Amino acid sequence: MGKKIQLIDRVKLGLAVSIAKSVTFLVRSLRLGAASVLPGSIARRIEPRLLQLLSQQVKNGVILIAGTNGKTTTALLLCTILERTGYKIAHNSTGANLENGLATALIENSSLLGALNVDYAILEVDENIVPKVLKPLQPKIIICLNLFRDQLDRYGEVDIISKKWTQVISTLPEETVVIPNADDPTLSYLGQQLNQKVLFFGLNEPENYLESIPHAVDSIYCPRCGHSLDYQGVYLSHLGDFSCPSCGFSKSQPSLESSEWSQILVGLYNKYNTLAAATAAKELGVEETKIRETINNFQAAFGRAEDLVIDGKKVRILLSKNPVGTNETIRVVTQSTDKTTLMVLNDRTPDGTDVSWIWDVDTEKLVERGGTLIVSGDRVYDMALRLRYSEKSIDSKINLIVESDLKKAITIALEHTPKNETLHILPTYSAMLEVREVLTGRKIL
Repeated sequence: MGKKIQLIDRVKLGLAVSIAKSVTFLVRSLRLGAASVLPGSIARRIEPRLLQLLSQQVKNGVILIAGTNGKTTTALLLCTILERTGYKIAHNSTGANLENGLATALIENSSLLGALNVDYAILEVDENIVPKVLKPLQPKIIICLNLFRDQLDRYGEVDIISKKWTQVISTLPEETVVIPNADDPTLSYLGQQLNQKVLFFGLNEPENYLESIPHAVDSIYCPRCGHSLDYQGVYLSHLGDFSCPSCGFSKSQPSLESSEWSQILVGLYNKYNTLAAATAAKELGVEETKIRETINNFQAAFGRAEDLVIDGKKVRILLSKNPVGTNETIRVVTQSTDKTTLMVLNDRTPDGTDVSWIWDVDTEKLVERGGTLIVSGDRVYDMALRLRYSEKSIDSKINLIVESDLKKAITIALEHTPKNETLHILPTYSAMLEVREVLTGRKIL
């Protein structure tokens, strides 16, 4: 942390960073995008050790946030807590969480010569590249949020990811702090195997149990012996209170009592994000009053339960990119009294080209409540077919509107939304960027 760099390394690093900053200036000046990836890509070609050389200058260390869902919200919340405490933070705030995106975020906060003067670097990391970046970044804290099926065409099942995580995290220094989700069996088990300092976070709120284990469930078998786990209750997907009747493996004890912590963001999934950020902040010595004050005044990251006002009407964007995440956003919608929903399904690289996951989503719950459902996106007809199959009778109460043109779909959705209600938009990742561009005129790439 805060290490000095050899002269020859600094010259090469300075060249890489200065060229990357020039690229950033050019891209933004020409309004070609946010330049959140390309500068890092170019800089890493010039200096392949760029991540290591920049991260080792961070005064108090790097904080990695990994998992399938919740990375952006957790990272932003922790970043906000630390900034309000007076720390200077480097953060990949655009959500670019692959290696080039991480490099770009560090470059953004460095001088033209490659000098990085920040107290912490908070980096959200795609779950599949965790094994690649842990060695060069040498994080002070690793937050492990959850592991769900996501983009199976690229990543495979959660067991593969968890094994890779365990192998690489176990090689880090013992002073590394690991903060796993106690309610996720694979991560709870991961934490129990490590020699590093481990602090768990999780829920202890039986009143929020689901009525049954949902269809989109990933890890209901014991990660130690393979036997089916006994669940006292589940909060979402396979996250819950569990134990193994065969080998005795059970949920780890969270560091914080979840019922004592409030949240301002909608959705139970955001309670996990809140607890993860609070656990890390307390470990870093932030006063609890400062943590709670920040949580109670926090605003969502773009596209993650983000609220906008368009043409005098309320719009809420709920990123929905995999079965578990979409089930949770549907839970938010069905718990409201609002009756207009726009679903946008794309199959581009950021979304995953395999959209078969929509058949694991409990769209029946959305259809049962009735109202107007508008569908759009690259795979609009796949989504429309899924919703039609969710109807239990020909006397369905839904008004299903299929519109492949996104701008027209948004216009139709706004027209069907009464002034006193909220339009809920459930888009995949690339669709979320397009939706925001249409709604706000700001392009985020």
